[in-house]
Amino acid sequence: MSDPTDHALPLQGKVALVTGGSRGLGRETVLAFARAGADVVIASRDHDNCEALAEVVRAEHGRRALAFGCHVGRWEELDDLIDASYDEFGRVDVLVNNAGMSPLYDTPADVSQELWRKVVDVNLSGPFRLMAAIGGRMAAGDGGSIINVSSVAGTNPTPHVLPYAAAKAGLDALTIGFARAFGPNVRVNGIVPGTFLTDISEHWDQEAFARESAAFALQRGGRPDEIVGAMLYFATDASSYTTGSLLRVDGGYLQPPD
Repeated sequence: MSDPTDHALPLQGKVALVTGGSRGLGRETVLAFARAGADVVIASRDHDNCEALAEVVRAEHGRRALAFGCHVGRWEELDDLIDASYDEFGRVDVLVNNAGMSPLYDTPADVSQELWRKVVDVNLSGPFRLMAAIGGRMAAGDGGSIINVSSVAGTNPTPHVLPYAAAKAGLDALTIGFARAFGPNVRVNGIVPGTFLTDISEHWDQEAFARESAAFALQRGGRPDEIVGAMLYFATDASSYTTGSLLRVDGGYLQPPD
């Protein structure tokens, strides 16, 4: 067992809960936190994928890991996730609201009430519930850090992602509001990603993306592991005087709305 005073393990003794944790940016975050010494709760709709990643965490990093399948848009399932996390570890020190969805549609008029509610529930309502419940426990206990994964769409919406953009703009507002609600013991910050090349990007029109990314300052999409530095900054004491902040990690996203 590593020495808990080892500064190479800045999350030693901490417990981190990551929604949408079994793939993409969430997976990279889980692995980074485990490497930094944290035990982890991995939540997503696919329990089997969560458990597969939990096995990697246990085998390769020697950390405890709880896999939990749940739908972030359903508050009763989130309550079960919270109970399971505290039953297993007795605490949550870092909460990452990473789960998200942005279904496609042809025109805004094609957005049904069902689709609207589904997008808002996953991207906004679920994070609100987790922040309210877990953040309240953090504030009453030893404190903690909450990290919300937003999107450049929240401030630069395009016609094909309007429900998603509205939800992410709301998440930005919650980040600032909860930072005020739970200070001084709890820090609440947001990461605002641009275009990251996860498994979802494999289905994109690659020629169209090449043209789009040429307008970025770095002229490319991000690798999933390039979110790790920002995640560790907000999760650890490196950001001890930072709360209510929104950090863009977007490669210099310069393209105007269509």
